[in-house]
Amino acid sequence: MNGRFRSFSFVDRITHCSAERVEGHYTVPAAATRFPASLMAEAVGQLAAWASMSQLDFAWRPVAGLAGEARYGRVPQAGHRFELHADIELCDAEAVAYRGRATIDGELAVEIIDCVGPMLPMEQFDAPDAVRADFNTLLLHGAAADRFSGVPDAALSQIECFDGERLQAVLTVPLPTAAPYFDDHFPRRPVFPGTLLLDALAGLAVQLAQRSDPLCGAAALAPARLTHVKIRSFTEPGAVLQLQADLVEADAKGARLKLSASSDGKTVATARIDVAPKAAR
Repeated sequence: MNGRFRSFSFVDRITHCSAERVEGHYTVPAAATRFPASLMAEAVGQLAAWASMSQLDFAWRPVAGLAGEARYGRVPQAGHRFELHADIELCDAEAVAYRGRATIDGELAVEIIDCVGPMLPMEQFDAPDAVRADFNTLLLHGAAADRFSGVPDAALSQIECFDGERLQAVLTVPLPTAAPYFDDHFPRRPVFPGTLLLDALAGLAVQLAQRSDPLCGAAALAPARLTHVKIRSFTEPGAVLQLQADLVEADAKGARLKLSASSDGKTVATARIDVAPKAAR
């Protein structure tokens, strides 16, 4: 791919692509320092995006929008290979609707259901001919291996807890010079990936759940299920986001929380999350 799609691309090869179904795979580089669970959903979403863009002759591309549910299973690690597939339920110049999953050695890693990505003109984000060439590379012999080096933990500041039931923090989105993923997301219009925003919110949720009485001494917690995901607007490099997690209920088996992110008083994203001890998943 000649240097393109090296820092935030999670499809190595497309093995089947039709109007209704697309399949492929991705291997987490052995040297990747951190690969959060949200990036498994990103891989499925990117696979569906390739199928939808090819159907529309690369004149349009989908962006993050709505997801009814994401169920997490096996925790990804460096060296793991994901088998990816997505079922395309609708694709036109307005939106793509799909569902899909990633498995590791036949075991569920993530399943996403009822996803809708609004379409926007490709030329706003990338050169259509270059994206078409990348698609052909993925179909023919695949992308170069070991392209991704990992992402750091979200740099949260001003973390404040309210009565053990609400946790707030500030996330300052880095500039493109400090975050390689903007090279892929996207070349003509850098946008903070929605899956990294959800990863930051999930981290806040885990922190709050661990402070609750039922889970205070529990084993390490991790996201088990995300629902009602809505990405309402783009987040530009350098933006300052206010993140919030609210505890809905908790017991020894896990916790349920509400998540939100806002900027300048306007909601950027909302979701609900279930977290549970890793051993119980």
